[in-house]
Amino acid sequence: METSPSLSTATLRVTVLGSSSSIPRPGRACSGYLVEGGGSAIATDFGTGALSNLRRVMPSERLDAVVISHMHADHFIDLIPMRYELKYGPRENGRRLKLYLPPGGEAMLRHMVEAFARESKHDFISEVFEVHTFDPHVPIRIGETTVRFAQTVHFIPTFATRYEVERSSLCYSSDAAPDTNLTELARDTNLFLCESTLLPNEREPAARGHMSAAEAGMIAHRAAAERLVLTHYPTETSPAELYGEAESKFDGPIAVADDLDRLEIL
Repeated sequence: METSPSLSTATLRVTVLGSSSSIPRPGRACSGYLVEGGGSAIATDFGTGALSNLRRVMPSERLDAVVISHMHADHFIDLIPMRYELKYGPRENGRRLKLYLPPGGEAMLRHMVEAFARESKHDFISEVFEVHTFDPHVPIRIGETTVRFAQTVHFIPTFATRYEVERSSLCYSSDAAPDTNLTELARDTNLFLCESTLLPNEREPAARGHMSAAEAGMIAHRAAAERLVLTHYPTETSPAELYGEAESKFDGPIAVADDLDRLEIL
């Protein structure tokens, strides 16, 4: 298992646990990011394959919290194998891991695990997770890290998140079409981690729910973000193509996320 080097409490670091869109790219995981800073380690989203990548960095019991942006499987499904790691791993004093779900998320998660929850003599979810439903209008505090939310334009209720420690900030779009809520949440952020699901010439047939790399660049420009990192992209595009699209709209530093990348925010 890899170990994370020491980190100043005034610094944020993001480790990409999954950079794919809903269909994982070969050898890659779906959405998941480890945010460290302010003395805390927080997983934001936890899709298919994210647990395997997390275990290359730290065990789940070392996390302080998990924050889920919305209840699409590619953003939360690895909570189930995480539950087994927490149950059978060496949890300190039986400590339950804080799990922050969007409104309605707990009911959906419990309904999904009903089929096999009977194997547990205890509550299948609450045995290892301390479940909270976040109010998207109210910031939460995890250690010295403040987490803020904004609803995005997507097919189900979905919430972008902004992590702040002192003067360092990260805004994660989750799944989103271009929207002023997201632009304002990303305003002046040090690092804007933004989805780029759509191919350059792809158009969503009806309601919007995703964006292209060019649109991600446009949001980064409008928000005056310091740095843009593109993520949540499919097999059918290349990092070079994504970079070129975003560069046409944003003149700041741009990178394309890959699994296990580490991004420092000073």
